[in-house]
Amino acid sequence: MKSDKFVNFTVIDKESDLHISAKTNLEKEAKKYLKKYRNAIRTYGDDNANFYKSLSPIDVADTAAKIVKHMAEAAKIANVGPMAAVAGAISQYVGLDLLKHTDEIIIENGGDIFIKTNKERKILIYAGESPFSEKLALLISPEDTPMGICTSAGTIGHSLSFGNADAVVVLSKDSLAADAVATAIGNIIKEPSDIDKGIQYGKAIKGIEGILIIIKDKMGAWGKVELVKP
Repeated sequence: MKSDKFVNFTVIDKESDLHISAKTNLEKEAKKYLKKYRNAIRTYGDDNANFYKSLSPIDVADTAAKIVKHMAEAAKIANVGPMAAVAGAISQYVGLDLLKHTDEIIIENGGDIFIKTNKERKILIYAGESPFSEKLALLISPEDTPMGICTSAGTIGHSLSFGNADAVVVLSKDSLAADAVATAIGNIIKEPSDIDKGIQYGKAIKGIEGILIIIKDKMGAWGKVELVKP
């Protein structure tokens, strides 16, 4: 997080570890919003254990909080469990609330980013042991934001993945969809020859604007993906 003229701060609540860049220090507000949305998810999940455990889409109650319903919807379009969208959900919902206090925000939550920017930004790609790791960056144009940029990996991190990708990056206006679809594509990528299969899967999903897949020394991209030097 090296954004010029931005204040950088971290907000943590249990598993959520948000790295935030903004024009002013909004730590107090971010903590309040983070607790609000974590509580909403926990309240529903504690009474509906399948929401936490399911690896496939499930229906949620009409009385569920908006963020819970949104996670379930994102899971359905990607054909994964609702918790596959949790990091993107927290990033986006906290980010949208923080935009009530500022006109630019960058939130990173476990590799999932919500960004609203007024100038071009570069997002560095970390891809484990791949030779592409930290050698490439995504160029994000302000007119494309707010946007979710979410990453799944089978070789690094704590998130559950059934694949071997070093990085699957998905771009969408809906961070929850980006998160869930990144997980789904990551599950597909077992070897470099699966890159095209992963791209075809993701590009068929409405609202997905860009895909980048890295596995070992191979890479594939589709859509609104502009790669530049860091």
